[in-house]
Amino acid sequence: MKYVYPAIFTMEDDNYNVSVPDLPGCYTFGTSIAKAIEMARDAISLWLCDAEDNDELIPAASNLQDIDIKSDSFVNLIDVDTTEYRRENDNRAIKKTLSIPSWLNAKAEKAGINFSQTLQKALKQELDLE
Repeated sequence: MKYVYPAIFTMEDDNYNVSVPDLPGCYTFGTSIAKAIEMARDAISLWLCDAEDNDELIPAASNLQDIDIKSDSFVNLIDVDTTEYRRENDNRAIKKTLSIPSWLNAKAEKAGINFSQTLQKALKQELDLE
């Protein structure tokens, strides 16, 4: 599911505090605008995934014009996709079948190499995720 919610950003000390007025208790912060937006996307996604999982009512997003803010704050729209968020954050193990040469298998087993761990590490490196 895709959603868009307004979030209120307020600079306080060296952080941008973020609140999402339509989602009770949905607050976060970031040390930069980019980090605050990233954290807002994560907080909103978590809030909505929990509501979806518990068959709770998902509040409608407010219109930007209806949001009252202080002079030291601003509003930004945050888009989230709970389906994509779940996919990216699902750490359940899945079984994959793969083929390697017999000689390589023998050497790896003799060295006590954990095949799953090695494959995960190699995939992360290949995808620039580390």
